[in-house]
Amino acid sequence: MKLRYITDIDKIAQIPADQREKLKQVSKKYAFRLNDYYLGLINWDDPNDPIRNLVIPQENELSDWGDLDASNEKDVTRVPGLQHKYPHTALLLCNEVCGAYCRYCFRKRLFMNDNDEAVLDVSEGLKYIAETPRITNVLLTGGDPLLLSTKRLRYILESLRAIPHVQIIRIGSKMPAFNPWRILDDPDLQALLRECSTKDKRIYLMAHFDHPRELTPQAIEGIDCFIRNGVICCNQCPVLRGINDDSEVLAELFRKLSFIGCPPYYLFQGRPTAGNEPFAVPIIRGYELFEEAKRHVSGLAKRLRFVMSHETGKIEIVGVDSLFMYLCYHRAKDPANEGRFMIFHRDDNAVWLDDLRPVLPERVAGMLGASQRLASDAAGTAIEREHAHTATSVGPE
Repeated sequence: MKLRYITDIDKIAQIPADQREKLKQVSKKYAFRLNDYYLGLINWDDPNDPIRNLVIPQENELSDWGDLDASNEKDVTRVPGLQHKYPHTALLLCNEVCGAYCRYCFRKRLFMNDNDEAVLDVSEGLKYIAETPRITNVLLTGGDPLLLSTKRLRYILESLRAIPHVQIIRIGSKMPAFNPWRILDDPDLQALLRECSTKDKRIYLMAHFDHPRELTPQAIEGIDCFIRNGVICCNQCPVLRGINDDSEVLAELFRKLSFIGCPPYYLFQGRPTAGNEPFAVPIIRGYELFEEAKRHVSGLAKRLRFVMSHETGKIEIVGVDSLFMYLCYHRAKDPANEGRFMIFHRDDNAVWLDDLRPVLPERVAGMLGASQRLASDAAGTAIEREHAHTATSVGPE
């Protein structure tokens, strides 16, 4: 199926003319693009429609908030188009175009003028990977790799498969949501996936469904096509205000994804990227939604983690109580931080790690001491009860 792409707000008649003029100012700064298939998923009778919020600009995207590179990805760029932050994983930014532009994108800087972080010539990145034996995982990202021609994808995938230490190739893509016919109508792409996703070296599709309404029959058929051609599928998405910041919506999304063989992998805390203030959800709120959603799904869907991709690493939000927030490095840029457990004062307004106030080490020591005393007291009480029970039940005959 051939889709028609729209890059001009004026082409969307459902938006009133006066609003289009205002939104054009937003699209001048942050790229706008979608297609007629995805446009057809919008309920224009609902001014708060989540699909609309995903792709149609909003005036408050121009607020002075956030940073274009909120996780300082430039600091881990080793050669043009290649990021290497964690020892075993490299990111190859091989495209600077997407099927549509999510308004909350954390890499919107790639789609702005004079940005050269994503490259079409990936030869330097491939050379870096080949010369770095500890890299076993390569993530193709951008932009959307599946917008590249199949011929171009063949060159990249075959080049990676020729590197002995590269075991896993991941393809980060929202094309299954934006245009499932990219896989359904391309037998050459299907053949390529079968060739390069082998029984001992798999290709993973890191799909990106943000809302259950994106899981149309066509999208589900697209996921099935990936699976039938040897690709392992999973999903990752951020929690987003006005899109999926509802535990029932998240639970429905997680359930459906697990049903179709594309189980949820990560739920991300949205990065404080410039233009993304309309979508910001406080960490506490995100954690509560995450935990409530997990109550309504099976074990396969419960495997996902709630994390934030901070400059210093991938940090998991482990728990929250009335006073504190408990976080842990799931992956760390600095090996010394790997697995590090952290305690912060509870802050219901914080949206990022940098907003949080750590509990001082001496306070942590005091808390641990108190918890140990409580545990000791509890153990002592249990022993006393056990002795009392024994004395009663083994009395004189």
